[in-house]
Amino acid sequence: MKRKLLSVLICAALIIHVSAIAGAATKVSDGVVKIGVLTDMSGTYSDLAGPGSLIAVQMAVADFIAKEKPDFKIEVISADHQNKGDIAAIKAREWIDTEKVDVIVDLVTTSTALAVMKVAKEKDRITLVSGAASTPITNEQCTDTNVHWTYDTYALAVGTGKAVVKQGGKTWFFLTADYAFGKSLEKDTSDVVLEEGGKVLGHVLHPFPAQDFSSFLLQAQSSGAQVIGLANAGNDTINAIKQAAEFGITPKQSLAGLLMFISDVHSLGLKATQGMYLTTGFYWDRDAETRAWSKRFFEKKNRQPTMVQAGDYSAVYHYLKAIKAAGTDDTKGVIAKMKATPINDFFAKNGKIRVDGRMVHDMYLAQVKKPAESKYPWDYYHIRQVIPADQAFLPLSKSKCPLVKK
Repeated sequence: MKRKLLSVLICAALIIHVSAIAGAATKVSDGVVKIGVLTDMSGTYSDLAGPGSLIAVQMAVADFIAKEKPDFKIEVISADHQNKGDIAAIKAREWIDTEKVDVIVDLVTTSTALAVMKVAKEKDRITLVSGAASTPITNEQCTDTNVHWTYDTYALAVGTGKAVVKQGGKTWFFLTADYAFGKSLEKDTSDVVLEEGGKVLGHVLHPFPAQDFSSFLLQAQSSGAQVIGLANAGNDTINAIKQAAEFGITPKQSLAGLLMFISDVHSLGLKATQGMYLTTGFYWDRDAETRAWSKRFFEKKNRQPTMVQAGDYSAVYHYLKAIKAAGTDDTKGVIAKMKATPINDFFAKNGKIRVDGRMVHDMYLAQVKKPAESKYPWDYYHIRQVIPADQAFLPLSKSKCPLVKK
């Protein structure tokens, strides 16, 4: 009788144990977490995001599976949004409705980010923006299903704009990409220039993307400004810098590349970019952790990663950790867990996601090395200043995001 009772108790205990394990299993809709990398695969921004961003996301998934041993499946798909908001929005709807995509990542180009954020909000899906820069993403047009990870135009202005004015660049003329990102970058930098005692003499808008900058550069030259602020990015920045040298505008007038990536410096070379200041959220050669991760990326891409690509990895890994910790891929639960969990990885230390969706972390003011100062391949930057997280990003007290209660 005792043996029978003991056997019953053991069976009951096993049932309870199995039930507990089953109850702890992550509840994932459709049986898989599907990540969509929506980026510029072939255009102006493909070098700084594009295929490299897809590689970074795939690395994040592989590392998460190896280290965290999740009990759910993960898939990654990708598409080229061609830097067009309407194409991006159509692809996002298709992914969510037919492919059951849970999160859309990268979204380089502000127009695509804002378009997809609206779709994701409507469909209750998450967006992780690493490539786009405009402050409205977490300001006037913020959503509670979006996280803005890597950098924004406010941080770029605080870093590069302030540094150039302090170095004596008091009068500015802006060469600005004619869409939301360029205008946001010009405005944020203009505000900093004026706050620091400088003057803005004017601006000219150029088409996005552009090949011929001659007429725009001549307007900047005729302004007599000490500094020509390039409120653009990617191939637009590269072409503007090349043509400014060809027309003899530099070194008589200085160029401020307000959004420059290591890929741009690599394309132009140190001779053309030496001495320029730039603001970045990541540099591959900053410390042992960044070098170790970047070495792995380099083995796959044969190029050092940009801050966008490193940010994509960091954002996706944090997202997947939040699913595991929350025990669900439910949008509200995952976002809440992401916001409650500090970010500590090779990309950011003590980073945190604010109520407006802005991930705040230290930024870095860099100066491009002279050719003689570079000791090995991709040894391009002096890190001149660490910009603390609480100074790098727009304070919540100035926010117009409806999620911020005042």
